[in-house]
This record gives sequence, structure tokens and C-alpha cells, in this order.
Amino acid sequence: MLKARFLAFAAFATLCAAPAAAQTRPEIERTMKRATSFMVEKASSHGGYVWSYLPDMSRRWGEIEATPSMIWVQPPGTATMGHLFLDAYHATGDEYYYQAAEKVAGALIRGQHRSGGWHYFIDFAGPAATRRWYQTIGKNAWRMEEFQHYADNATFDDMGTSEAAQFLLRIYLEKQDPRYRPALERAVSFVLDSQYPNGGWPQRWPYDPEYPDYQSYITFNDDVAAENVKFLLMAYQHLGETRALDAINRGMNVYLAAQQGAPQAGWALQHTLDLEPAAARTYEPKALATHTTASNVEQLMDFYRMTGDSRFLARIPEALDWLESVRLPDGVGPANRRFPTFVEIGSNRPIYVHRRGSNVVNGEYYWDYSPEATLGHYSAFRNIDVPRLRRDYAALKAMPVAEATKNSPLLAAAQGAPLPRYFVSGGMVGSDLNAGADAGSPRELIRSLNAQGWWPTPLKATSHTYKGDGPATPVPGDYRSTQVGDETDTSPYNTDTPVTGISTATYMANMAALIRSLDQRP
Repeated sequence: MLKARFLAFAAFATLCAAPAAAQTRPEIERTMKRATSFMVEKASSHGGYVWSYLPDMSRRWGEIEATPSMIWVQPPGTATMGHLFLDAYHATGDEYYYQAAEKVAGALIRGQHRSGGWHYFIDFAGPAATRRWYQTIGKNAWRMEEFQHYADNATFDDMGTSEAAQFLLRIYLEKQDPRYRPALERAVSFVLDSQYPNGGWPQRWPYDPEYPDYQSYITFNDDVAAENVKFLLMAYQHLGETRALDAINRGMNVYLAAQQGAPQAGWALQHTLDLEPAAARTYEPKALATHTTASNVEQLMDFYRMTGDSRFLARIPEALDWLESVRLPDGVGPANRRFPTFVEIGSNRPIYVHRRGSNVVNGEYYWDYSPEATLGHYSAFRNIDVPRLRRDYAALKAMPVAEATKNSPLLAAAQGAPLPRYFVSGGMVGSDLNAGADAGSPRELIRSLNAQGWWPTPLKATSHTYKGDGPATPVPGDYRSTQVGDETDTSPYNTDTPVTGISTATYMANMAALIRSLDQRP
């Protein structure tokens, strides 16, 4: 099966041991309802959500600061919340959760781009307000280059379109409500229409000349291709979308076509339409990417499990040999990250990205061969378990084809398989710097929900408020490895003095833990 960073296609009951404290089912359900009522009735805007809020709602953030009229689509955002509501509905049978999911669906449908996809966020104040945001907060976020350019299109980046489409499919199947079918069909058409003949997908579509050209490159970064294949598989299985079959096959085959020749048998973050490695954002140079290569190797093994086609295994050893060839010597980089992120094409030398200046006006990114003073917001080093990948490959190679493909969603035996009961595992992080805290025991979660109905969370991520464009001359200071530049930089960053606030990721992680505990009670 294809993997997703935020969606867990497995029963929750297998994911954790019995709860440490034997809280009663009614106590747990009351806590879940109180927490959800706050999110739906106080935090929600037009049925959607951002990632975090100050308690007085005076500021709020998605990946970057948002206005009150904005909701965030990029996970862990609005569609993730919709999935969580459906999970809670399945766990409790309480229609309140289904109604909350309906509000999410309504928000996503209202904000669906006319092409059928979604942007990182939806601004219900309209296009003029969105452009003002781009011209102020977005333009001055030094490291957030995707928010520096307004574009009238939708994006596959960071799973926003994929998760929104999956949620619409799920809520449609829940009760076969015909209201959701038109938006769902537009989402399917968006994925099909945007695919290139060679099987790849651009990062954004349709093309908008106001946005940098890397929008059109074939994108493997952040699982763009893999997520599209996964959604089309769901549409094929559960909607009978037979037109998706050819697109699925082409989407898998582009992995084979884009793999570079030995001895550098890897992949880049993005490739041109003729499958050559390409640069993307200014801190993503034209180079091979080790983490993308490792991810693509895992996808090839998944594709083999779906098809039994040996082509998907044939060149995995070459990719693993290449990864081994660029392993860093001891003393270079962190001890637990032994691979460079980027490798120069031809020389096979690690390359490292740096920056100089203090803000988006006077700053710039560049690369060289020095591992010193690399970026703090984009890791120059990766942790890749090549021995595990070799073991997985060897086991799959030795396995009878029938056994390897027994759970394939493309085979007739798996066609009737229902959607998983639960989608949200609680481990969603993505780009949310406030996410990732472990949920406590049911007793702890019941006790820690405050009187207003939210779980207090230290918001370690913050940002400078918009103060206008930065100066043309760098402000004194060393901003080479910081997450943020000078005080005009609106990029989010981790602070040493977090304030207590409201986190949707905390809400979802705690709710997921409580749902698991319900499954362990009569």
C-alpha cells in the first residue's frame, strides 16, 4: 500500500497498549464532545481551521500567519480535521461529529479552485484580500518562497489537494450524499487532466505565468506523484472510476522513466518534462536528492506489491548502491544523519545550500561544497536506513508474486475492501512547528482540558508581525542558520519563550488517543 504521512490506513486498536488509567466510556465521550464543541463553535471559520491560535484569537497561523478570513487546507489542516470528525463519528455514533465533518466539506467545496484542486489555504474574504496578504505577509516571508507569489491555480504540494479530495470521497461514501459528488468528480478530473502524457504531475496546475516556472516541473518532492496515484486508486476502487486505470499505470511508470542512469541512479526533487533533474525554490538546486531517492525506492516496492511487475524492482539495487556511494564520512554532519540532502550531478559530490543577508529584500540563497553554516530551516543532511531498504527489497524479491500482491487494490480480490474505519493516527506533523507532542493517558487528557474546552499547548512557533518591506542593507547579525531573518521577516520560527495557545494538531492527537481508548472499552 502507498504510505501517507498523516493518514493511517490501519485499525487504531493495534497502535497502542491498554490505557494506563481506566476512565469510563461516558467520561471519555464527554471530554471528546467538549473539546470538539470548542473547535467547531469557537475556533472554526466558515467550517474550516488553521493550525494554531492565540487564546483571544488575535493572531492565528497555518504554515504562516493567517487572517481571520482564512482557513488552512495544507495538512494538518481543515481536511485532516474533517477526517478526525468522521473518525469520532465512527467511534461514538454521535451525529454531532458527522455534522462537524459536513461543515468541513462545505468549506472545502466553497474554496475549491475552479480547476478542481485546492490551494494551501482558502480566503473567504475574496481575491482582493488574498492578493493583499501575498503583497504583505507572504512577500516578506524570506524562506517561504511558495507564499511570495500569488497564483490563480491549485497545488499538489504538501498533500493539500490529495487530502481534501480523499476527505470528500470519504464523506460521500459515508452516506452516499449526492451533494458531495460534483465536487468529488471535479477533484478526480483535476488529477486526471493535470497529468502529463509521460505520467508525471506538475507541482501546480493550471500554469500561471505569475508564479515561478518550477510549478510546471514533474514533482516527486513531498510525495506529489505518490499521493495522486493513491487518490486515483481510491477513486477506482470506491467510485468505479475506470478512466483512472491508465493514469495510475502512467503515474507509476514515470518513476521508472525518471530514474537517472548508473552510477547516479537516483532522482531529483523535480524533473523537467523530458525527465532531466531540475531546480525548484532557490534553496533547492538542480541536483539529485537522497531523501527523494529513498522515498522513491519505497514507492517502487509498493508498486510491485500492487502489480507484481518486476520492472519496479529491477533498478532498486542501482539506487541503493548510489545512496551508499554518497554516504558522508564520520565527522561531517550530525551523527544520526549520514547522507547529504543534495548531490551534484556528474561529480557525485555533496553540495550544501547557504544564505546571506537578513531578509527577503537583501538576502539570497546559494550553494557550494562546504558543510559549514547550512540552513536551519531545510536540512542539509538526511537519515536514510539503506540496510533496511536492502532487506525489504531482498524479502520482496524472494517472495512469491501471489503473496506479494495479495492485498493489491488493483486486483479483483481487493476491490470490495471498505475504507478504513479511522484515518487520523494522531502523529501528523507536516510543516506545523507546533505539532508532534505525545498525547497523554485518557485520565491526563480528561484532566488537562481547560474550562473553555481546549488543551493548552505551548506555541513554540511564532512569527514577526508584518512591519513593511525590509531594508535593502542587511541588518547586523548572523542569519545564516536561523529559521527567521530580521524583524521584517514574517517566516515562522521557534521561540525560546512560547505562549500558551490552541493547537489543532494537539486537538487531533488527543482526540485520536481518546478514540483508541474507546475501542478498548465496551
